[in-house]
Amino acid sequence: MAERVRKPDWLKIRLGGNERFAQTKSIVESHCLHTICTSGKCPNRDECWSKGTATFMIGGNICTRSCKFCNTLTGKPLPLNPEEPARVAESIRLMSLKHAVITSVDRDDLPDLGARHWADTIRMIKKTNPGTTLEVLIPDFQGRVGLVDIVINESPEIISHNMETIKRLTPAIRSAARYGTSLSVLQHIAQRGITAKTGIMVGLGETAEEVEELMDDVRSAGTSILTIGQYLQPSGKNVPVSAYVSPEQFNRYKNTAIRKGFRHVESAPLVRSSYHAEKHV
Repeated sequence: MAERVRKPDWLKIRLGGNERFAQTKSIVESHCLHTICTSGKCPNRDECWSKGTATFMIGGNICTRSCKFCNTLTGKPLPLNPEEPARVAESIRLMSLKHAVITSVDRDDLPDLGARHWADTIRMIKKTNPGTTLEVLIPDFQGRVGLVDIVINESPEIISHNMETIKRLTPAIRSAARYGTSLSVLQHIAQRGITAKTGIMVGLGETAEEVEELMDDVRSAGTSILTIGQYLQPSGKNVPVSAYVSPEQFNRYKNTAIRKGFRHVESAPLVRSSYHAEKHV
């Protein structure tokens, strides 16, 4: 059995909330909503909720895929809740958000893979919160660009789809997702004139050269925003951390990505795909 990699002292998570944290938590729970902040055990939840921001997760809290890095429940999802779009929109209004981030579980069980539920949610958010900008972090929709277009046609300001890891590790780390499929989704988003964004984790066994190769691939696809963060094993059933990447290496990744032409780069140990998302608009 491989020896467990010890978490370094510099990888600290600041815990603690304030009145805004309590308010955000209350709004999320009272509207029976799911957030990736909780299901994904995000290390920045306390910071973001204390600022009144949260990443809402639609489509329920059970995913049809079982990626080795993810802590979201896997199994047979419940039917979609038709009240969810209105509840998300009202929560955003109560939080007075200037920028909102929405993601979802994969719904490979549905004929449209959840695309129309996505469209209903975006439409309701924009109707209820006309001054709020919106980032959506979408699944790959199995590469079916017609379903991606259903989301694009609702005109969110940013559409994100995460590559998650480098090409070599994709089959072992992700479930049904394919590296080439994710690239094609990003390319289609960019070609439709929407800002395309992606995020990856490091510390899974990749090399710096492979990370740079991924940068080239997603930049060639038209992606203009990139996030890079440290993979943290959320539970014993997930793949273990291979290495803790130093802050200096994260800085090198950021500088490299900027030289390659990315418009905005977030690269640090605790960065997640929606971290500081309001700055990306």
